[in-house]
Amino acid sequence: MLLFYSMEINRKAVQQFGYLELVARQVVEGFITGLHKSPFHGFSVEFAEHRLYNAGESTKHIDWKLYGRSDKLFVKRYEEETNLRCQLVIDHSSSMYFPVVETPDIKHPNKLFFSVYCAAVLMYLAKKQRDAVGLSVFGDKLDLHTFARSSSVHHKLLYFELEKMLHGYRPNDTRETNAADALHEIADKIHQRSLVVIFSDMMESRKETTDLFAAMQHLRHNKHEVILFHVTDKAKETDFAYDNRPYKFVDMESGEELKIQPSEVRQQYTEAITRYRDELKLRCMQYRIDFVEADINKPFEQILVPYMLKRARLF
Repeated sequence: MLLFYSMEINRKAVQQFGYLELVARQVVEGFITGLHKSPFHGFSVEFAEHRLYNAGESTKHIDWKLYGRSDKLFVKRYEEETNLRCQLVIDHSSSMYFPVVETPDIKHPNKLFFSVYCAAVLMYLAKKQRDAVGLSVFGDKLDLHTFARSSSVHHKLLYFELEKMLHGYRPNDTRETNAADALHEIADKIHQRSLVVIFSDMMESRKETTDLFAAMQHLRHNKHEVILFHVTDKAKETDFAYDNRPYKFVDMESGEELKIQPSEVRQQYTEAITRYRDELKLRCMQYRIDFVEADINKPFEQILVPYMLKRARLF
């Protein structure tokens, strides 16, 4: 069993500087500290500086001091080495701005805010591990696509693009999702085998969901590994935990309105959303895509642990 120690983020510093990288650094360093304190010693980020020795290769770069501590042979890595190519993909359609809050923050995120900060955390982790990372953003079309690189200048550019996503759009504007076409385009643009990490609420109709999985299968056909983080506000979108009073629900992508009493439809809604989630899981399993439920009200460890385990399986 893994034992993790959550870290309290210095929100005052975050508000003062407004840098995603500052939050990402605090989260990753707290996560690493928790790993080092954990009894699960076989899972570590030490390979940011080392890799396991392969029998038959030169022994001149073996770290003998580390061998003395771990009884395992590790070879020192160098700056120019790139371990992995990771493409971060973020859905920024209108539904990702749920729940609507005036100023999203760490304590009160919407789905897009959560996804952007998760992407920033994974970017910082990739930098520590000398992985190349790229960023793709889609709504009704593919709005941004950068190739995976590992340079500091490239990382600064990606943080800048993420910052723009937080401040450059208003949720009262409707922007539908066209994930299928965007993912097909991303699959065509990534020319080297990569780990593709998708943040999306998967708010699609049944037909569009079929098209979406065809696009994800396109990624798998091109030999990419895929993790889908299904981003939701579990209390409101899955459990339908609303007070027993009349509500007006508004479709954030179409603008359609519906006035209902939550208690009258809660059972039917939760059964339907459970069937949909189970279908997502099944389709992901069929296509060998890692499906991870990501609740925006839970800590970032729910993102970091599956990512690290997936990364470890690739080496």
